[in-house]
Amino acid sequence: MKFINIIFLLFFVSCNLIQAQASGVDFRIKSSDIKGGKPVDDKFIFNGFGCNGQNISPQISWVSVPPRTKSFALTVFDPDAPTQSGWWHWLVLNIPVSYKELPQGFSAENNFNLKDGIIQIRNDFSSYSYGGPCPPAGDKKHRYIFTLYALAVDKIDLKENTSPALASFMINQYVLRKAIIEAIYKR
Repeated sequence: MKFINIIFLLFFVSCNLIQAQASGVDFRIKSSDIKGGKPVDDKFIFNGFGCNGQNISPQISWVSVPPRTKSFALTVFDPDAPTQSGWWHWLVLNIPVSYKELPQGFSAENNFNLKDGIIQIRNDFSSYSYGGPCPPAGDKKHRYIFTLYALAVDKIDLKENTSPALASFMINQYVLRKAIIEAIYKR
């Protein structure tokens, strides 16, 4: 009887693992440039406000896309900024489902409209591009939350003057799953 129970348990667990993988439960964001819990490299730090980085957008990729995903959005947010509302560093929407990554330097252009219908919302540095970490000198370590959203819509129709808060609100209306890498930086 114990043997049958063990066989049943193994069958049940394997079925759940297969179902979890098929449903995108293992949806993950990855990066060759950003590591969870680790400091952001100077290459990806903002160049301005007293920071001397190269302000290059890091490589971001993802795996185990949930079924029914029609597009992706990527945000980079610092909840530790000395403001009432944090600091938006990058908001990229309408990334086609055919994409598997955003390569390093993807945000080289300061434009709202990018190729393949992708848009960038103006960040809190007031540019339509990636703005790297640049916390105040001597402040505590700041967290930089890279969040990739699998969305149930092909496109979120936003205007060029859309605020980061409104874009975030709209993204959250269509989320199937999200994946996060949290990096840190202090100067």
